[in-house]
Amino acid sequence: MCNMNSLKIGNLTARLPIIQGGMGVGISLNGLASAVANEGGIGVISCAGLGLIYKHTAKDYMEACIIGLREEIRKAKEKSNGIIGVNIMMALTNFSDMVKTAIAEKADVIFAGAGLPMDLPKYRTEGCTTKLVPIVSSARAAKIICEKWKTLYDYLPDLVVVEGPKAGGHLGFKPTQIEDENFSIEKLIPEVVSEVAIFEEKYNQEIPVIAAGGIYTGEDMYKMMQLGAKGVQIASRFVTTKECDADVKFKKSYIEATQNEVEIIQSPVGMPGRALKGEFLEKVKLGLTRPKSCPYNCLHTCDYKVVPYCIILTLFNAYKGNMDKGYAFAGSNAYLATKITTVKEVLDDIILHFDQAKKVVLT
Repeated sequence: MCNMNSLKIGNLTARLPIIQGGMGVGISLNGLASAVANEGGIGVISCAGLGLIYKHTAKDYMEACIIGLREEIRKAKEKSNGIIGVNIMMALTNFSDMVKTAIAEKADVIFAGAGLPMDLPKYRTEGCTTKLVPIVSSARAAKIICEKWKTLYDYLPDLVVVEGPKAGGHLGFKPTQIEDENFSIEKLIPEVVSEVAIFEEKYNQEIPVIAAGGIYTGEDMYKMMQLGAKGVQIASRFVTTKECDADVKFKKSYIEATQNEVEIIQSPVGMPGRALKGEFLEKVKLGLTRPKSCPYNCLHTCDYKVVPYCIILTLFNAYKGNMDKGYAFAGSNAYLATKITTVKEVLDDIILHFDQAKKVVLT
């Protein structure tokens, strides 16, 4: 039997303290999110690039993004009575549209990362039930957000996700910090926990801290919770499930990857990212992927005249299984995947190894 505590976020309770990380473009949509929520975790829809997935629904990309997010939240809620969240990157030009849509559709949680979401609480409407969660990569960032939100909006984060440098996708670290032990998740968690505790005590409000980035096994999870985390966010491990929304070729790229095929790249978003080596990224290195225009204007930080490729189109291609025209973002442990499994099997395995790790410590 699982001895994990449930995860409380205000008036919401997840039976398992496991959040499925948001993965875009299209990797975590309503299929994966509802499956995780049904097993007692928190399922998360990524809103990056939804305008491409839903391009047939509207005349322009931005409108299709809104329609797409609305659809995905509704479908996830039809399939599950569990907790459904939305991941929204700060770097998106339509960040405010996505936040407003998520709140209007009563998404249970908004996770905001790839930048500091300083004004996220301003989007709250009357009767808003959506929990607001920043994704940070330092105790300093957690402190700044808590102070700003409390001062400007009389609101504190409902939860804080701390993403370490072993995460897949975009990393909130300088390239030199990624391998530096001083920035490891093991070091970050106690620092953020003690920073957040000051606000918890001062305002008598619980703010659980969640560990993310390179967490794959039940042992990993046990270690993070021993350091003070109230739960974990796991993304890569859910890619190789039947319920994951990506094409099977995308999933197979994880299964076929070796440890030395997980590399750090410089993303057009303006941050380092962790991805799997492949044909497309080789072309990028050779300068063969220059975009001719910017049809979507999806990122604040991207200038098509300077960047080596259009990231939204590249990630959309990968989601569709066209791996020669795209690549897979992946966490540092993604190469551990050996087969396509199910969300239930993944969670059962994490719980089993969490309990084993706990017994070892207790005996």
